[in-house]
Amino acid sequence: MTDKRAIIIDTDPGQDDAVAILAALGAPELDVLGITAVAGNVPLALTQRNARIICEWAGRPEVPVFAGAAGPLLRPLVTAEHVHGKTGMDGVPLHEPAMPLQAQSGVDFIVHTLRTHPAGSVTLCALGPLTNLALALRLAPDIAPRIKEIVLMGGSYFEGGNITPAAEFNVYVDPHAADVVLRCGAPIVMMPLDVTHKACTSAERIGWLRALPNRAGNLAADTMTTRERYDVQRYGEFGAPLHDPTVIAYLLQPALFSGRQVNVGVELAGELTLGATVIDWWGVSGHAANVQYMTEIDADGFFRLLATCLARLP
Repeated sequence: MTDKRAIIIDTDPGQDDAVAILAALGAPELDVLGITAVAGNVPLALTQRNARIICEWAGRPEVPVFAGAAGPLLRPLVTAEHVHGKTGMDGVPLHEPAMPLQAQSGVDFIVHTLRTHPAGSVTLCALGPLTNLALALRLAPDIAPRIKEIVLMGGSYFEGGNITPAAEFNVYVDPHAADVVLRCGAPIVMMPLDVTHKACTSAERIGWLRALPNRAGNLAADTMTTRERYDVQRYGEFGAPLHDPTVIAYLLQPALFSGRQVNVGVELAGELTLGATVIDWWGVSGHAANVQYMTEIDADGFFRLLATCLARLP
């Protein structure tokens, strides 16, 4: 096997974050250097706790978990308990994690890791608001050219918004952070609602996970089933989009996805459109492309890949 791909997972768990983290920890191709928690789906006190619980579910308590930003750069925190429940991971039994929270801040961990690893060797996987990444880039601009790639779940164009009519949740929570990240010059792959809304659960797909002879498969299936109840109510169809695991799937099988190199900006001032991602799909702005923007996915292949990863866990 080729050398493992070194990654940092920046996350706000979150039900779909949980599935993404489990998949990453079950993928022998990935070396998870650490997990940095950020406020988003629920406040930071819960996201850092949830990240440690997920590591213990995976039998990986040695993976260091760090607490990052407790709120956005400039705006009050907006959370999503209405989707993920008060704990952030309603629908599955949660225990008090035994593994410690690291004393170092998540932002300092990102900076230190990128400075001490060979340039171009560490990928940042962003599953939540981009506050930690933006703070790291502001604190240490020298890290930007050292980043191998930023693969993030966020944004939307064709599908509209899921927290306002115009904005996707992760970008809306901290649009100023998203703006910093999108301008940093590192290679960026974006998994927007335009692709994640094509990666929906179904009875058959959840069944693939439920059939695994381990705990992780059933935990993942339970989180998806809980999430479905909200999304079916909202979108009027069976199945819930599985957003964050697309980031991990891209690292493992990029051929599952297709999209276009485009320029992406973030609306920072609009009364109705704050946090909207402005996608120059037809290249009319004259601005250089800064993002590989994904719009298509092999959904069955995606869910089978998740099952393969989860099958390796306890």
